[in-house]
Amino acid sequence: MIISAIDYSMNGPAICVFDTQKEFKFKNCSFYYLTDTKKYANIFLDNIHGELFKPYDEECERYDTISDWVMRIIVGSDRVALEGYAYAATGRVFAIAENTGILKYKLFQACIPVDIIEPTRVKKSFSGKGNSDKTQMHSAFIRETGYDLVAAITPNKAGVGSPVSDIVDAYAICKVLFSQL
Repeated sequence: MIISAIDYSMNGPAICVFDTQKEFKFKNCSFYYLTDTKKYANIFLDNIHGELFKPYDEECERYDTISDWVMRIIVGSDRVALEGYAYAATGRVFAIAENTGILKYKLFQACIPVDIIEPTRVKKSFSGKGNSDKTQMHSAFIRETGYDLVAAITPNKAGVGSPVSDIVDAYAICKVLFSQL
C-alpha cells in the first residue's frame, strides 16, 4: 500500500510518500515540496525534491495549480492524510479553507480515501508535546532520523522555516497515518 501525507498550505505545501511494504524510516520516504525560492528548488539527500511554484494570475488559479501538483505527486497512493485545520488560526483562514477544499474535492473525484489528523495529535505523537513549535518538531525529527534538514537544505537561514518545517510536518503526518493502518 502506498500512503501519502500532505502538509498543505498556500505558501509551502509538502508531501511525504511511503510504501508500507518497507520499514517506516526517513530514507524509505520520498518528499516533495513547492517553494518560491530558486535555490530550494532542488534535490536534497536523494529523497527530497523541491519545485518552484507555478505563476498564477488569480487565487483560484493558484489553488488549482497547487492541487494539481499534489495530485501529480500522489498518483498511485491508496490513502492520503491531511493535517486538520488549526482552530486558533488567524489571518487568511477562508483562503486556506478554499484552497484545501479544492484539493479535497480532487481527492474525492479520484476516489482516494483521506484521513484528517488533528495538528495537536500530529505534534504530540511525534514530539511528545501537542503544542510543539517548528524548532521542537525539527529537533524531534533529528532525534528520530539522524538528519538535520536545516543543515542540509537551509544552512544560511536563521531558525526552522519553510521548506524544512513543511517536510518535517509531512513526515510526522505520514508516521501517524502509518501507525493507524
